[in-house]
Amino acid sequence: MSKDGLERQVTGEARVRVRYAETDQMGVVYHANYLVWFEVGRVELMRQIGLNYKQMEIEEGCRIAVAEATARYKSPARYDEELIVETRVKSVRGPIIRFLYRVLRVEDGLLLCEGETVHIVVGNDMKRRAMPKKYAALLGAAASHT
Repeated sequence: MSKDGLERQVTGEARVRVRYAETDQMGVVYHANYLVWFEVGRVELMRQIGLNYKQMEIEEGCRIAVAEATARYKSPARYDEELIVETRVKSVRGPIIRFLYRVLRVEDGLLLCEGETVHIVVGNDMKRRAMPKKYAALLGAAASHT
């Protein structure tokens, strides 16, 4: 427990450096690249909480499919800037998982983008299925640390 009596929510952190190919004609990061960075952050958070996504796919025969993605762009990122992608589990309800993201510039901590993705657990047949219990417990614990 923290000093204020609340536990801190589990926040994953991944660092990326903007590559030239990720910028557009205006010299700023093309908007779709933030969704790629959301994935980088999500995978790193899952590793941090002990969830091995590749192992889950192989052993459990399930995947976490993106059903919805939103992004709010606050300020542009540019070539060669180092960024931090912060990722948190917002909620887990049955086979539906929601993740929150913040992309910040390392140099000054400026918030560049924030977003959310909604995922549905599916089997190899791409049909909705239950999240395996051990993985549901890990994600649920990460979401409940508020």
